[in-house]
Amino acid sequence: MLPIPPTPNVAVLGAGITGLTAAWQLRQSGLAPVVFESSGRSGGAIGSFRQDGWLHELGPNSLLESSPEVGEFITAVGLGDHRQYASPAAANRYIVRHGRPLRMPSSPASFLTTRLFSQRAKLALLGEPFRARGPADRDESVADFVVRRLGREFLDYAVNPFVGGVYAGDPRRLSVRDGFPKLFALEQEHGSLIRGAFARRNTTGGPKGRMFSFAEGLEELPRTLARSLGQALRLNTKVRTIRPHGHFWEIESETAGIIRREIFSSVVCALPADALVGLNFNGVPQPDGLGSLRQIEHPPVASVFTGYRRDDVAHPLDGFGVLVPEIEGARILGTLFSSSMFAGRAPAGHVALTTFVGGTRQPELALLEDDELLRVVQEALTSLLGVKARPAYVHVQRWPRAIPQYTLGYRRHHETVTAFEQSAPGLFIGGNCRDGISLANCIASGRRLAQTARQFAAVTPTPPVAPAA
Repeated sequence: MLPIPPTPNVAVLGAGITGLTAAWQLRQSGLAPVVFESSGRSGGAIGSFRQDGWLHELGPNSLLESSPEVGEFITAVGLGDHRQYASPAAANRYIVRHGRPLRMPSSPASFLTTRLFSQRAKLALLGEPFRARGPADRDESVADFVVRRLGREFLDYAVNPFVGGVYAGDPRRLSVRDGFPKLFALEQEHGSLIRGAFARRNTTGGPKGRMFSFAEGLEELPRTLARSLGQALRLNTKVRTIRPHGHFWEIESETAGIIRREIFSSVVCALPADALVGLNFNGVPQPDGLGSLRQIEHPPVASVFTGYRRDDVAHPLDGFGVLVPEIEGARILGTLFSSSMFAGRAPAGHVALTTFVGGTRQPELALLEDDELLRVVQEALTSLLGVKARPAYVHVQRWPRAIPQYTLGYRRHHETVTAFEQSAPGLFIGGNCRDGISLANCIASGRRLAQTARQFAAVTPTPPVAPAA
């Protein structure tokens, strides 16, 4: 008979940012989380690497303070004074049109004078507040939504490159309701994107989200969370079986050939879709109830970090980066001006760029050999930014299955997860396949999971502790 601990404990599956956030929040509330991670490191897709004066990110490059909760969480874990906010110049965004990077307008005055959009597109925008609201129950693609409200040119030269940069995806296939719920809500709540934006600005004083990282990169966050967990974080540990055990859950795990069986009050799953599908549930009503998550598309993406002497790049690099619309026919999705965004990313006299290749647009390019991939990137940077020499430093990071695509019909995956949870009380599922793909979404997901597990523990019967002999 396995011992049932007197203190409610929670098994957290996955040591990415969602799982680490959930575990940290659980510990703050007095519960005892144990985090199971099959790999040898925590942090998931977040990884920061420093070498010879260069600092590059293997995955996400920044975190947006998109809500007060993000800043509060960063402060609570002890990193509030460590935040490195992006340079003011990073507010500039460039979009390629006719082969040239043009600055995105950031004010009504700059919109009127920009060459990024034609006069016809600018005039068409004036009619947006008078266009009919779409049905709330329609699962509409991002492309159809934007064309209906803003016109084809805004799709091609604003939204298409933005979607390529965020999802590495295709706006013709992504669901606006599930992939961009805030955009969908603007229309539903205000009948217009423009009216909705003004209403929110009047209510909140305008968008206050600031982009930040840390001096040693984003990985400072998962490292800090991992340290706080101590031995409760079990790396290189495979979860073999999950089964109900009365009101509790039994986890069978394996570390270095040693098998361990333990009882937990609840189980938090903070895993990518592929890993969720691979879990071995035993004794639940729907053991393969998550099988449909296999259908979620994850296109490959390559992140190519290149460092150059400042004199070898003609462009001023005075911004966040440059995005490339699909209609331009280029072989990259876009490039971040990494050393312009944050200090300490390149040695003195040098600049750092991070270029993304592949996605749903050209998935085969992400899988090219390093030399060929670098040639693709170098040709694009030469054309767009005036690069005139080979890079002084290169690092290639491939993600064969990168970002989950919230495509049309994605609501069925939410329903699948909800039904599975309802069939298995004490099992809670979150992460980027359910709660959104951004780092801020993942932090919010971890906090939600912790709160749900905490509420469950409050009503779950706990056996009395036997008196000491």
